[in-house]
Amino acid sequence: MTVRPAALALALLLSFPTLATTPAASAQTLPTVQLALAGINAYDAGDFDQAARCFHIAGRRGNRLAQYNYAIMLARGETSSAEPNPVWRWLRRASLSGLPQAQYAFALLYTNGDGVSRNPRTAAQWYLKAAVQGHAAAQTALAHQLLDGAGVPRDERLAARWFGAAARAGDRDAQRELAQLFETGEGVDQDLAAARYWYDRAARQGDAHARERLRILGGD
Repeated sequence: MTVRPAALALALLLSFPTLATTPAASAQTLPTVQLALAGINAYDAGDFDQAARCFHIAGRRGNRLAQYNYAIMLARGETSSAEPNPVWRWLRRASLSGLPQAQYAFALLYTNGDGVSRNPRTAAQWYLKAAVQGHAAAQTALAHQLLDGAGVPRDERLAARWFGAAARAGDRDAQRELAQLFETGEGVDQDLAAARYWYDRAARQGDAHARERLRILGGD
C-alpha cells in the first residue's frame, strides 16, 4: 500500500505536552490521548515496539489517530499482528471514526487490491468521505475516478470541481490535471489562460509534463 510519509498524526495532538517514552509496564495506565502521544514519541525515537504497543492500546480504546498510526506501522512492516488482514481492520476502524487520512488510505486498499479485491466503487465511496473533509489527495483520486467513470458514473464537470478543490489546496497532480481540462475544454469552458496558470503552478512544484505543456502554450 502506498501511503504518504506519516507525521504520525501530530496535528490533533499538539496541545498536549511532550511525554518521555512510556515504560511498557505503565502504558496501560496512561490516559488514551497521552498514550497515543507517547507512541509518537517512541516512534520518533526509533522504538517501534513501544510505539506499536502504545498505538495498539490507545487504538483499542477508540483513539482514531492511534488506530491509523498502528495501521501504517503494520503496512510498513514496522510491527506485526496475528490478526487476519490487520491493515484493513485497523484502517477500517479509523475510517469509520471519520479520520480523513485513514479514509484515504482505506480507499487505496480497494484501488490497488491490497489485501482485498479491487473495488473502484468502494474506493470512490471512501475517497468521497475524505474529500469532503478537505483531503487533497482523496479529492484528486476521486476526480480521476469521475473522469474515467471508474466505479462511479462518468462526470467531467464534477471531476473538474474536485480537481479544482485539490489544486487550490496545492496538490501538484490536481493542478496539472485541472490545467489539462482547461486546455481541452473537458468538463470546463476552454480557457488557455487558466490552463497556463495551473500548468505553471504544477511546474513550480517540479511537474515535468506541466512544464512542457506550459512551454508549448507559450507561458514559459
